[in-house]
Amino acid sequence: MELVLLRTDRTPARTIGQLYVATPECFTLEDAVREGPKVPGETAIPAGRYRVTITKSQRFTRMLPLLLDVPGFDGIRIHSGNSCVDTSGCILVGQAREADTILRSRLALEVLLPKIADAEARGQDVWINIV
Repeated sequence: MELVLLRTDRTPARTIGQLYVATPECFTLEDAVREGPKVPGETAIPAGRYRVTITKSQRFTRMLPLLLDVPGFDGIRIHSGNSCVDTSGCILVGQAREADTILRSRLALEVLLPKIADAEARGQDVWINIV
């Protein structure tokens, strides 16, 4: 299974994108993409292709998608949230967006999560390509 995250709207504070699972799935919100040194908890992960697996998050105490082998980052998850305050370097998903936020985030996650889990259950590798 291949997810594609197309980053479409950047400001110095945040990055908004569109996540595709063959077709448009939901909006995304990440921290700012920075050219200089990483600012922990405030920098989006580098563009690239990463393996995704579902594991239990200690922070959220539930099963969530985890991106593997992200250079210089660890614990990068796809989860719910609405603003940059909620990201901590992770990828947030939402069904709608406003200027600097995404909305109906929990609903977007509840639609996306079973798709990833189903692919894993069928023995498929899951990847996210961030461009």
